[in-house]
Amino acid sequence: MKGLPLILAALAFAVPAHGKGNAESGKAKAAQVCAACHGPDGAKPSDATQPILAGQHYDYLVRALTDYKIGRRNNPIMKGFAAQLSKKDIEDLAAWFSSQKSNLHDQR
Repeated sequence: MKGLPLILAALAFAVPAHGKGNAESGKAKAAQVCAACHGPDGAKPSDATQPILAGQHYDYLVRALTDYKIGRRNNPIMKGFAAQLSKKDIEDLAAWFSSQKSNLHDQR
């Protein structure tokens, strides 16, 4: 019991284990891979059936791209693009798109 306060304090200040990606690297990768369909900042898809990526939550974007890469989500176009992405690429793209302004929700 003596060590419990120390353990609780350590947990309270623990840093999340996942990285947050590099938005500038994500911007460069988005220009190569994503911009044609989703727009350079992810806010202007070229077709109404394509989602707005700007302003989406970081964790959601990481999960969605990973799911396309491993086949949990099934879209032939996205699977092809996601297949070429590394884990770092996915984190960087998520950092870029999640940092962009969007009309999806109120910005704070």
